[in-house]
Amino acid sequence: MLEKRILTQRFNKYDGLSIRQYIDLDGFKALEKAFSMSSQQIIEEIKLSQLTGRGGAGFPTYIKMQAMLNETRDKYLVCNADEGEPGHFKDRHLIEKDPYQLIEGMVISAYAVGANKGYIYVRGEYNNAIQQLEKTIKIATTKGYLGNHICDSDFSFELVVRRGAGAYVCGEEFALMESIEGKPGRTRVKPPFPTEKGIFDYPTLINNVETFCNLPTIIEHGGEHYSTIGSNHAKGTKLICLSGNVKHKGLYEVPYGTSINDVISELGGGTANDIPIQMVQIGGACGPIIPPRLLNMDIDNEAFEIFDAKMGAGAIIVIDENYDLFEIVLRNMQFFLHESCGKCAPCREGHIQIVKLLQKFVNYQATHKDYVSLQSLAEVIHTTTLCGLGQTSPTSVISTMTYFKEAYDKRINQQNKE
Repeated sequence: MLEKRILTQRFNKYDGLSIRQYIDLDGFKALEKAFSMSSQQIIEEIKLSQLTGRGGAGFPTYIKMQAMLNETRDKYLVCNADEGEPGHFKDRHLIEKDPYQLIEGMVISAYAVGANKGYIYVRGEYNNAIQQLEKTIKIATTKGYLGNHICDSDFSFELVVRRGAGAYVCGEEFALMESIEGKPGRTRVKPPFPTEKGIFDYPTLINNVETFCNLPTIIEHGGEHYSTIGSNHAKGTKLICLSGNVKHKGLYEVPYGTSINDVISELGGGTANDIPIQMVQIGGACGPIIPPRLLNMDIDNEAFEIFDAKMGAGAIIVIDENYDLFEIVLRNMQFFLHESCGKCAPCREGHIQIVKLLQKFVNYQATHKDYVSLQSLAEVIHTTTLCGLGQTSPTSVISTMTYFKEAYDKRINQQNKE
C-alpha cells in the first residue's frame, strides 16, 4: 500500500463535529500526555521526530518552538490556513474532516512554548471550513479542551478564527500577521523574525495546518518512532494534492521518499485517456515544471534543491501533451502579477515585464534578446524580492528554461523564419 494514513486516519470515520467520536478514536490522548511533560521535553520530542514545516519552506519545527520558549513576554500562536496556492486543497480537507486534530496540535504547541492566545487564519473562500472551526472551537471550549484550565491544568489557551483577506500574499507569514492586525496584507522587512517580533510586536509562532496536525502523533508515539517514517532527508508523511490530467484526482498521504511517478501512476491511475505526460508542476504555481524523465525523483525537500526550490505545500499538477508550455507559464505569471502586493520594485515592476515577454513567446513573436531578458528578469525577481511570493514566483520560468530550452529555441526560430 503506497499510502500511509497518519493525518488522514480519521477521515470519514466521524462527522468532524462530534468531540465524543473524536475521543473514541483516541483523540486528545496526546494532549493529556503532553500535560504530564515539561515544555522542554515536548520540544525535545519534536526535535527527535525531525519534523519540518509543511507549508512550503521546510524549516525545522523545533527550532521555532525553542526560540519561542526562550522568550519571556506574552506570546501568540498562529495557524496559517490561507492556502491560496493554485493546486492545493489539503488544509481545507484537514479542517473539514478532522478539525479537532488541528485544535489538539495547536494546544500542545501553545503549552510547549507558553502561548495563551492563538489565531487560525483561514482562506476567506473556505466558508465550510470556517464554520466547522468556529463550531468545534466552541465545543472544545465547553468540554474543557480550550479556554481556562485545560484538562484541569493550570494552562489556559484561547483560539480565534480569522477570515483571510482574499490575497495570495497573505499566505506569507509577515503579510498574514499584518492582515490579522487589520492592516493591508504586505510583507515586512526581516529580521526580526516572528518568534522575536510578530503580531502586535509580540513573539509569534506560525505554522501550517499540516504541521500542527503532526504534533499529536509525535507526542503520543514519540519523536523517535515518527523519525522511522519517511526518507533519510525528510521524516514523516506528506499530504499530496494530485490534480491535472490524471484519472484519480484527490488528496493522498504518502511517506517522504515516495517517487512522484508512483503517486501519479499508482494513486492517480496515470493520465486520463492515456495521453502522454508533457510536464508536471510540483508545489503549485510557485513550483518547478519538470519533464517526464525526472518523475522518478523522490518527494523529498533535499531532492528539490536541484531546482533551488522546496517540495512546497504538496501539489502535483499533471499536464499532458494537449497543452502549450508557454500558455501554462504565462498563466502562472499573470497570477503572480495580479497577487503581488506591490511593496518592492522587483516584484511590482518585474512581473509586468515577464508577462509581456511570455506573451511574445505564446504568439511566436519572441527573439533571442527576449529570451535573455526573460532569463535575467526571472533571476532578479527570484533573488531580490522581499518575500516568498517574489522569491518563488519565477520558478516555473527558470525551470522551463532549464528543462525545456528546446521549446524556447523552437519559438524563437519559428519567429525568425516568419
